[in-house]
Amino acid sequence: MGNFFGTDGIRGIFGQTLTTNIAKMAGNALAQVKHRPKIVIGSDTRTSSDILKCALAEGVMLGGGDVIDVGIVPTACISYLTCEFCFDYGVMISASHNPPMYNGIKIFKSNGQKMTDEEENNLESYFSNFYETSPYGNYRQKNLSKKYINFLLENAEFNLSGYKICLDCSNGASYKIAPKVFKKLGATVFCTGCKNDGEKINENCGSLHIENLQKLVKRKQADFGFAFDGDADRLIAVDGNGNIFDGDQILYILAKKMKNEGSLYANTVVGTSHTNSGIMSALNKNKINLIRTDIGDKYVIDAMQKMNLSLGGEQSGHIILRDKINTGDGILTAINLTNAICKEKASLSTLFDAQLLPQANLNIVVKDKMKVMNNEELRELISNISCTIQPAGRVLVRASGTENKIRIMVEYTSLAKAKKYAKEIKTLVLKI
Repeated sequence: MGNFFGTDGIRGIFGQTLTTNIAKMAGNALAQVKHRPKIVIGSDTRTSSDILKCALAEGVMLGGGDVIDVGIVPTACISYLTCEFCFDYGVMISASHNPPMYNGIKIFKSNGQKMTDEEENNLESYFSNFYETSPYGNYRQKNLSKKYINFLLENAEFNLSGYKICLDCSNGASYKIAPKVFKKLGATVFCTGCKNDGEKINENCGSLHIENLQKLVKRKQADFGFAFDGDADRLIAVDGNGNIFDGDQILYILAKKMKNEGSLYANTVVGTSHTNSGIMSALNKNKINLIRTDIGDKYVIDAMQKMNLSLGGEQSGHIILRDKINTGDGILTAINLTNAICKEKASLSTLFDAQLLPQANLNIVVKDKMKVMNNEELRELISNISCTIQPAGRVLVRASGTENKIRIMVEYTSLAKAKKYAKEIKTLVLKI
């Protein structure tokens, strides 16, 4: 990886590791890679989004490119509009699930797909060579979100009249669009975290704080609920009893539905190294194959594209329905879950008939991720624990691609032992 790009674009704390100068360089680099590009740009609700958006647009226009600003929209909306209106690039200003002080730059190609590592490295090579042309490009604001809303509505197979649905929009990019979509589909909608509040985006709300949605679903006696992250490319669901369904479980439900309909190409889905082994076993029982990739939705999408597959996803809630869009779309995924619920006239708990293996997941804030990951004592401990729990269990320790964190996952038949081994690894990480 280069100096700026991580596993999901450029991301950092605004004013520190992500500055207006970086945004300006990124925009200008796009104008060097593609002569006079046409670029669509959107953002989530963060207070730093407008200034970063303006800086990136300035870089594009100085290089002779044109910018269309569509305002606050989900990340998937930018992917969709880039492809639908033949833009050269789409740019989303968002730090996804990260806290309010973070922000980021996600770049989509003309096909609506995120850049590969190689393409990001190539783009970054232009950062130090600022380019200006005359006359400068144009900047316009335009409301194109209606087109995206219509796209979402077209994917609904049933009217939701009679259903009570709760939404947690994380005070982020989906705060207006998600409630509007489900109301248009006929549902009675109850909302939490549905404000344009960049200072509270992802703060004790959304897909990382599912407890709020659970409480709302029970209080309103709703049929189910959906929680999105800050830019709405993730989805976590809750049934009427407050049971949580993560990306692995959603992937399984949709895989079965698509196989029965004949739309699951090669009867194969793509997951990651984090995908629960119980999901793999249950898929295999349904004669569906699971292919694993590195963690990161762009790696999932890349594998799907190479093998011409239609469904993939991550435990975190990124689900990619490649026949419909080339990126994770939380609202689209939620609509497809409602399609499964309505078609089978069943609850999420009934649709999910797999048995998950217990997983212990820990996230540890560190100063130097690579120092930790390169530590020989840590490698030896991971190897020893892996040997102890194989073949029934797995250990995964990795550096976060978007935050200064080490992520630990231990999967085993016994949750108590999984937690024990995860705690041993955490103790050594903190020592390092």
